[in-house]
Amino acid sequence: MLGKILVRYLTRYWWLLLIIVVLQFASVMASLNLPEINADIINNGVAKADIGYIWNRGAFMLLVSFGQIVASILATLFAARMAMATGRDIRGDVFSRVSGFSEREVSQFGAGSLITRNTNDVQQVQMLAMMGATMFVTAPLLAIGGIIKAVQTDVGLSWLIAVSVPLLLVIAVLIIGRMVPLFRANQRKLDDVNRIMREQLTGVRVVRAFVRERIEERRFRDVNTDLMVLGRNIGSLFVLMFPLFMLVLNVTVVAVIWFGGVEINAGNAEVGTIFAFMQYIGQIMMGVIMSSFMAMMIPRAAVSAERVAEVLDAESSMTRTENGTTDFPTPGAVAFENAEFTYPGAEAPVLSDITFRAEPGETVAIIGSTGSGKTTLVSLIPRLFDVTGGAVRVGGVDVREADLDTLWGDIGLVPQRPFLFTGTVASNLRYGREEATDDELWRALEIAQGRDFVEEMPDGLNSRISQGGTNVSGGQRQRLAIARAIVRQPRILVFDDSFSALDLTTDARLRQALWRELPDVTKIVVAQRVSTITDADRIVVLDDGAVVGVGTHDELLASNETYKEIVVSQLGVDA
Repeated sequence: MLGKILVRYLTRYWWLLLIIVVLQFASVMASLNLPEINADIINNGVAKADIGYIWNRGAFMLLVSFGQIVASILATLFAARMAMATGRDIRGDVFSRVSGFSEREVSQFGAGSLITRNTNDVQQVQMLAMMGATMFVTAPLLAIGGIIKAVQTDVGLSWLIAVSVPLLLVIAVLIIGRMVPLFRANQRKLDDVNRIMREQLTGVRVVRAFVRERIEERRFRDVNTDLMVLGRNIGSLFVLMFPLFMLVLNVTVVAVIWFGGVEINAGNAEVGTIFAFMQYIGQIMMGVIMSSFMAMMIPRAAVSAERVAEVLDAESSMTRTENGTTDFPTPGAVAFENAEFTYPGAEAPVLSDITFRAEPGETVAIIGSTGSGKTTLVSLIPRLFDVTGGAVRVGGVDVREADLDTLWGDIGLVPQRPFLFTGTVASNLRYGREEATDDELWRALEIAQGRDFVEEMPDGLNSRISQGGTNVSGGQRQRLAIARAIVRQPRILVFDDSFSALDLTTDARLRQALWRELPDVTKIVVAQRVSTITDADRIVVLDDGAVVGVGTHDELLASNETYKEIVVSQLGVDA
């Protein structure tokens, strides 16, 4: 999976890769020639006290070193650019994929996990791309080239390479093998930390209201400690690896000095040759260590790439139909035809055999006890979920066959939990329609009964709104969300219990303004309070995911026991 991700994105920057390979090749070749030049100076210059020769060869050595440094710097610079661009592309693709998910896929992955995958997991792949681009040529060339040069320099000492290099590889394999499951667990622990942090931030008011700060602190501390312990275990393996590598390197150098001294004493080698051999041993070890370091990064990056690929390969249940229908025969009409919906893995459907119709301009209310499926039902209209049976038609067209942009352009949704974005009142309202004028914004606010409190804000439409709308009250947030839906100028308005934070007087004024100012707009209203829907053209009564009654308030009160129980419980026996 890691290879698939890297090939998919790095090939977009093949020209940068080619430049990096050329620069790294030049750097390694310069590095492999330095010991040979050094040995030449020692053997032919120092031994004969030829100062001119030393200066000439030394200057050439400095020139080669300078060229190596320049090539390494440029290779690292280009590798960084390529890795950053790759990370940007992966994050962009993950965001685009998640944006196309239905609520089903978002729930399956979890918001915290999706955030981790698009940040930390992508960063791990990005780091591997960076390190790999700077090492994937350097490490093998240093190791292989160093072995060849060392053998050419002194065949008699080459057996030391045959012992030390395999020993380094065995150490690397044993330690890296222990790291793979730890890296996998580490990413899951990061998911838990992000999830709990997100829950505590979004639910801070509930936490404080129930005086749960200490309990939540303990809950976060537990997962944070688990992550720390896991990171410590991973770190201990890192700490163990490098001392072992240095031990092997130092023992090998000592062996070279020992056995090289024996060869010099026997007249079979020169001092400069042994120095060069030692430098080649160092380069060989460096190549192996660099390869091992990359090998340590690969398991974690592989786990992260697998998690990223799960998102990129996930198929949304809300698929866009090619050449979807843009022509709606009966604009504004909504019809449920034996609609059924079952959550993945659920034993029974949440909704079953839902059949009713809303004609253009009508107001249809949906009422029922908690858990009866009201929110799920209205979520089927804009295709936040897709039915698992039957059909939902908007404008006479099955929503699964409609062009999504056209469908969503016809629907204004006010969710049960209205969300406002960081910005201004105007920017939040124009989220419904960017080209809306200030006059249109004020009109929408007036219908939504929000004009008064916006005019009282310091900067009116330009007043700041914090993330989630936490600097306005719940009722104000609901009215801004309703105004945003009105600004969209849809043919269908869907209110998912969107008046719950309003007092009865404001609620009544808002409904009267909606009916008066938007007579041609179809209104689907999910409500908990009977008093808000008594004047609806049609009321749909839900009970345990099924329609148990459809009619006007008076008709249902006379013929439907479920509706009568709701009315009696709220308005009294004489209602």
